[in-house]
Amino acid sequence: MSPAIAGVVIEAYRSDRAANASEVSRPLTGREREVLQLIAEGHSTKGIAERLHVSAKTVSTHREHIMEKLGMHSVAQLTKYAISEGLTSAHV
Repeated sequence: MSPAIAGVVIEAYRSDRAANASEVSRPLTGREREVLQLIAEGHSTKGIAERLHVSAKTVSTHREHIMEKLGMHSVAQLTKYAISEGLTSAHV
């Protein structure tokens, strides 16, 4: 690869990383982290709601906010993130 093209590729990579870092700059609240942990452990929305003494709608809203803040679109992505952040283990 030519030095000019390598420079363009490296700059694009750096820009992409900076954009991704700013998307995740909004930290999760304590309750969102708790909901995320329970989601990653495989609990249902109803089960999480009962455990936290809130409505299923509240749990769904927390999940939506978590996904939005983290830029994720599936429970699988959330579970992978929770494991990488030490919120739960892969052996749950």
